[in-house]
Amino acid sequence: MLCGLPLRRDPRILVGLEDADDAGVFQIAPGLALIQTVDMITPVVDDPCSFGQIAAANAMSDVYAMGGRPITVLSLVCAPAGDVEQKMLREILKGALEKIHEAGAFLVGGHSVEDLEWKIGFAVTGLVSPERIWTKAGAKIGDALILTKALGTGIMATALKGGLAKTEHVNGMVRSMVLLNRRAMEVLQEFPVHAVTDVTGFGLVGHSLEVAGRSSVGIVLHADRIPLLGGVREYVSRGLVPGGTRRNKAFYQKSLANAEEHSGEKLDILFDPQTSGGLLLTVEEAAADSVVLVLRDAGYSEACVIGRVVEDPQARLTILS
Repeated sequence: MLCGLPLRRDPRILVGLEDADDAGVFQIAPGLALIQTVDMITPVVDDPCSFGQIAAANAMSDVYAMGGRPITVLSLVCAPAGDVEQKMLREILKGALEKIHEAGAFLVGGHSVEDLEWKIGFAVTGLVSPERIWTKAGAKIGDALILTKALGTGIMATALKGGLAKTEHVNGMVRSMVLLNRRAMEVLQEFPVHAVTDVTGFGLVGHSLEVAGRSSVGIVLHADRIPLLGGVREYVSRGLVPGGTRRNKAFYQKSLANAEEHSGEKLDILFDPQTSGGLLLTVEEAAADSVVLVLRDAGYSEACVIGRVVEDPQARLTILS
C-alpha cells in the first residue's frame, strides 16, 4: 500500500518500513534507540480481564522480539457506548495494566472511538542498544530454530467462539497468551542469537519464511517436534479453522518446498494465525540445548528446537514429519 508514496529516509532509522520487521527502531542518542510498534486485536476470550492481559502482552511482544524493553504504552480502544460496555472496558484495562506493569512499563495515554465491534490495542515504545537489536535478518546456515510457546491459539479461539472448546483447553490457551516474552528476551541476551521474530498473525510458516527471506537462507521444520496447545489436534480435525489460516495458505504456500506431501490438518496448524505467540529464533547449534534449558527454567515449558537453517537461494521452507 505504501509503494511509491514519498516516505522519508534518515540514517537514524535503524529499522524501517523497508525492513519489514516486527517494529521500527530510531536512534535518539549514542548507544540508545527507540523501538516503536502498535497492534490491535478483537476479542479472543470471553473474560474481559483476560482479554486485556492478552491484548497488552500481544502488543508488547514486538518490542521483546527486537531485543528491547517496553517503557511507555498508549491504549487504543474501539468499543460500543453504554453502561455495561463501560464496566467491561474497565475490566479490560485492568487486565492490560497488570501486564503493562509486569513489563515495567507505564500507561501514559490513549484514544477511544465508539464502535459496534470491540477492538483493543496498544502503541508501545521501548528502548534498546543499537548494538543489541534483534531482527529477522541474520539467521546463519547451520543454526538451530527454537520456538518458545506452543501453537494453536487461532484454532482454539475459533473453537471457543463456536462453543465447542473444553474449559481445560481454554485455560491452557489463556495461560500461554498472557505469558510475556519478557523473560525469554532477558535470558536470550546471554546467547549467540542470530535472528528473532515473534509468531503472530502469519502463523509459524509465515514468520519462518520471513526469517528465511530476510536472511537469504532456507528453513527446515520438523513438524513432529512443534509444541501444540491442548485440544488443537481435536479441534482442527473438526474443521475449526480461522479465516486467517486460509489467507496465510494462499499467500505463503508457494514458498513451501513440499506442501503436497502433508495433510491439510497439519498445514492448518502450521499456518494458524497466533495471538501473543512465542518468540521464534535462530541460534548457533552448539548452544541450542543450553538455550532450551534456560528458557524452560525461565517459565517457557514448551520451548524446544523445531528445525534448522539450511542453504537455499530460494529461501524456501521444507516441512519434515
